[in-house]
Amino acid sequence: MSGNETPRGPVDSSRVPRYAGPATFARLPRLDEVGAADVAVVGVPFDSGVSYRPGARFGGNAIREASRLLRPYNPAQDASPFALAQVADGGDIAVNPFNINEAVETIEAAADDLLGTGARLMTLGGDHTIALPLLRSVAKKHGPVALLHFDAHLDTWDTYFGAEYTHGTPFRRAVEEGILDTSALSHVGTRGPLYGKQDLTDDEKMGFGIVTSADVYRRGADEVADQLRQRIGDRPLYISIDIDCLDPAHAPGTGTPEAGGMTSRELLEILRGLAGCNLVSADVVEVAPAYDHAEITSVAASHTAYELTTLMSRRIAAARKDA
Repeated sequence: MSGNETPRGPVDSSRVPRYAGPATFARLPRLDEVGAADVAVVGVPFDSGVSYRPGARFGGNAIREASRLLRPYNPAQDASPFALAQVADGGDIAVNPFNINEAVETIEAAADDLLGTGARLMTLGGDHTIALPLLRSVAKKHGPVALLHFDAHLDTWDTYFGAEYTHGTPFRRAVEEGILDTSALSHVGTRGPLYGKQDLTDDEKMGFGIVTSADVYRRGADEVADQLRQRIGDRPLYISIDIDCLDPAHAPGTGTPEAGGMTSRELLEILRGLAGCNLVSADVVEVAPAYDHAEITSVAASHTAYELTTLMSRRIAAARKDA
């Protein structure tokens, strides 16, 4: 949209109760209702790449349902993201659940179309397999991008049962394909057992820095955010968030939980500390509502997507002001 247009925001909760009406993200308009968007929120209901518990195919809609309670002003970032830029719900990218290779191709093509309109993507997964085609598409537009990867796991393994495309391999493939800026790669929130020390050696060779969940606990969110900002600079940035970066106490509804994770407060504060970064697209994945009592995980994921959307909207508004 042009800088002269007024964005269309969420449904007015003083007129329509939050529990009523279509469950778009944050009760925002659909993409077809506004014609074009600065930020398109899209779901990818795909979990055929998981190695343990399935169910993340239902994550996008669970996040949308939990997002009904989000409000239009974000006091933590002192911004009204839906007034700064046009944010709209683009629905779901429908993919083949029986053929991972075909699904990856479909996601990439759909992302190409959305990014081609000038939108940035806020993608709701789905399992972490979807990050690879999304990164491919973003890199076509911006070149190799910086990556912040929030996760309990490295997701830089080679194959599972001989399969190259799984939720544990997307970032190895991305490095091999040259679509990541290897001078600005970081994992955040990693923890738990590995297959061997070679996992860490291989990961380091790919260029990743690691901030474990214990590092976040000991050093604090502000220091971690500052370190990440220095590593990223003003490079085009993609943020990929596996909700299992949070401790199971804060995100039980996920496929591969690991003890000792970050709190939801720590995750949100780190994201808020990235204000001003050139965030070009992001995803939140691995929400599996079947294991999510009282919607704890979905609520955390909806707030995470809200903070990411706010970061993108602020950057878009700042660019328009400077133009």
